[in-house]
Amino acid sequence: MKKLINRPEDVVTEELRGIEAAHPDLVRVNYGPNYIVRADAPLQGKVALVSGGGSGHEPMHGGFVGMGMLDAACPGEVFTSPTPDQMLEATKAVDGGAGVLHIVKNYTGDVMNFDMAAELARGEGIDVESVVIDDDVAVQDSLYTAGRRGVGTTVLAEKICGAAAEERRPLAEVAELCRKVNANGRSMGMALTSCTVPAAGAPTFELGDDEMEIGIGIHGEPGRERRKLAPAAEISRELTEPIVSDVPFAEGDEVLAFVNSMGGTPLIELYVVYNELNRLLSERGIRITRNLIGPYITSLEMAGCSITLLKLDDELTRLWDAPVKTPGLRWGA
Repeated sequence: MKKLINRPEDVVTEELRGIEAAHPDLVRVNYGPNYIVRADAPLQGKVALVSGGGSGHEPMHGGFVGMGMLDAACPGEVFTSPTPDQMLEATKAVDGGAGVLHIVKNYTGDVMNFDMAAELARGEGIDVESVVIDDDVAVQDSLYTAGRRGVGTTVLAEKICGAAAEERRPLAEVAELCRKVNANGRSMGMALTSCTVPAAGAPTFELGDDEMEIGIGIHGEPGRERRKLAPAAEISRELTEPIVSDVPFAEGDEVLAFVNSMGGTPLIELYVVYNELNRLLSERGIRITRNLIGPYITSLEMAGCSITLLKLDDELTRLWDAPVKTPGLRWGA
């Protein structure tokens, strides 16, 4: 195992100290329990957004804390759900009196622990709504989930709902908007290599030099099939067609196209995939009007990518374009 770390057991804490040192203008970090909050939290009269999950997917979620996105993020150990006490304390730290929205990826541990934290927070008088993101079309159930996994649409929901919260919309409206994004977003990913969890010290799974896995999850969960490596055009088609047929997307639709690196795939390859995606959608009369390209939901150093499409309307487009200022995503601010 070759990694730029000290001791495996210190990785998450030392990462948090690095975030704290790098972005003191944007975030504050709490230790014991670990959570990240925006530097100006809590904001009175504003719905607060809280998300979280296992570390190893950076910049999700801690890199998306700040103006226009999340108010707090709870980092678990690598590929391990955060605990209810982290979620509860983060919720209390950012509650400004207008309620708190939990945005939860559909992984069993995340859902269970966020549910517990929400009940505890309600018991302390905080109005909490929870929305589960389940946008992965690859498999119905996985090693970590009952139902579809929550992946790329999570970032889009955090950005769009974050913009709505900045407009001081009420909690019920922001939660319904989150459900709308989830209903209109779909994702699918693939891997060229495995990754190595620091505490494990060995690859999560094995892929031959001429193999790839289609439909993997962000923890390296197996997907639809393992098969021989193919050109980018074929891979892009195998990811895009299940997405387009699921909502379904139709001729005349405008979409946000998100091409994500799993951590080890460089931008040159992501732009090759984006070019193929643009061609495939154009052939169907679907127009990309917004895009996001880069490593935003990673799986440590895994080589591979995912594609997410979100069907846009005027409201979603305007909220996507709204200013955002976080360590991992920023424009217009």
